[in-house]
Amino acid sequence: MTTPAVPAPPRIPEAVHRRRWAILGVLMLSLLIVVLDNSILNVAIKTISTPAPTGLGATQGELEWAINAYTLVFAGLLFTAGLLGDRIGRKKVLVGGLVVFGLGSALAAESGSPVQLIIFRAVMGIGAAFVMPATLAVLMNVFERDEQPKAIGIWAGGVGLAIAIGPITGGLLLDHFWWGSVFLVNVPIVIIAVVLMLALVPDSKDPNPGRIDLVGVALSVVGLVLLVYGIIKGGQLADFTDPAVLLTSVAGLVVLVGFVLYEKRSDHPSIDISYFKNKVFSAAIAAIALVFFALMGVTFFSVFYTQSVRGYSPLQTGLLMLPLAAAQLIFAPRARLVVDRFGVRAVTTGGLVILAAMLAAFTILDADTPIWILEVVFFLMGMGMAHVMTPTSVVIMQALPREKAGSASALSNTFRQVGGALGIAVLGSVLSTAYRSGIEDKLALLPAGLRHTAGESIEATLGIAAKLGPRGDALVGAANDSFLHAMHVTALCGAGIALVSAVVTVLFLPGRPPGTAAEESAEEAVGVSR
Repeated sequence: MTTPAVPAPPRIPEAVHRRRWAILGVLMLSLLIVVLDNSILNVAIKTISTPAPTGLGATQGELEWAINAYTLVFAGLLFTAGLLGDRIGRKKVLVGGLVVFGLGSALAAESGSPVQLIIFRAVMGIGAAFVMPATLAVLMNVFERDEQPKAIGIWAGGVGLAIAIGPITGGLLLDHFWWGSVFLVNVPIVIIAVVLMLALVPDSKDPNPGRIDLVGVALSVVGLVLLVYGIIKGGQLADFTDPAVLLTSVAGLVVLVGFVLYEKRSDHPSIDISYFKNKVFSAAIAAIALVFFALMGVTFFSVFYTQSVRGYSPLQTGLLMLPLAAAQLIFAPRARLVVDRFGVRAVTTGGLVILAAMLAAFTILDADTPIWILEVVFFLMGMGMAHVMTPTSVVIMQALPREKAGSASALSNTFRQVGGALGIAVLGSVLSTAYRSGIEDKLALLPAGLRHTAGESIEATLGIAAKLGPRGDALVGAANDSFLHAMHVTALCGAGIALVSAVVTVLFLPGRPPGTAAEESAEEAVGVSR
């Protein structure tokens, strides 16, 4: 007579387990405002560039820095924030990050000059960097392993939702309030999130954190900031061969190589570089970075298509992106069920192939294409992305020990943000270069001083055309045609990158979960015996 095996005790305390879904709701609220702020400013750009009292009279360069100051600081500090959360406590880091983010939002709303806005956006980026990795790290510590895929699916859906509803929220606010409202709206949400966080969320940290790797932290921050700065600058100049771009990008890569070499030799590394020897882990990181590469790049050029070519307002543009959000909300939480059936490799590769096909579908869009076609493209794109983000996030988070959840989350989010910045910079550069080559001949009649400015973007061309009155009418059609050609070229580049990522996932991600086939055979045998 054999003694039945005693089931392993639950890892999560019962009191925490009972309120796990409420905790996930609080984490989603914190995540929503941080991710949403990556996109909400885009719809306010025109207003902020208007002279006072309506706006701040910001130049194009100042507007770009207002957007990029947030992204640059955010991406540069993500890794460090995850490490600190593992060491001093994720709840403490979350609450502190939310407070800094809320303070930066309030100050940004009251900015009296473009320089002030840039500074306060950087403050918001500091707070956001400490919030985002901590949300996923807390999630891993309040859900048992068997529920983590479902919870991560909901979390991934929230990321997609926040990115998609940013333009809608900004458009609604600008329809009724002044430009600063797109920042001030964060403050009451932060207050609610902090109160709920203090009441519901348990603290957790690595029980054996060891010494803080100050050299590694410094190298990672400096390397990431230089690399992301170079990417952003290349996108601004539409020229990645510019000496300033090459110098900063190469310097960033050199510092990051130094970081890797230092970490390999350190007896208390910030991150165990050996994790990247795991091909599954590395492939999952690459896939999630490339998904955000495509998402941020497509969001960037689709806004110009809907507003500049099709004439939709910022609010209407945001509403047109609802299918992208809806698809992620529908499919991200359910992607785990598809993974159980077909395996990580098939689901992730399928999602990337769908994403590539939808990027290629942008080549059929022109100035009078029925708008429902764009809606279908957005919906299928969201579906494809949901089936990449959820399984890869699960693979990444479960590949590292639970005590290192903050570091795993930070790695995932760092690559996500760098992928997004690269998408905007690289695809934006392709768009600018293709647009300029298409419109250049049509600008020959303009004064020499205006030609370069008019060729920077479709918005710049349309702005010059408006000032010329009837003489500028010919430029409008030429601008639309040149932009559509540039968008088609850019979309094909994005589709190619998605297909490369699909090849990586086919080669390195695991197939069906181990034991699945055996379990099915056992179930079938039981059914036959009955």
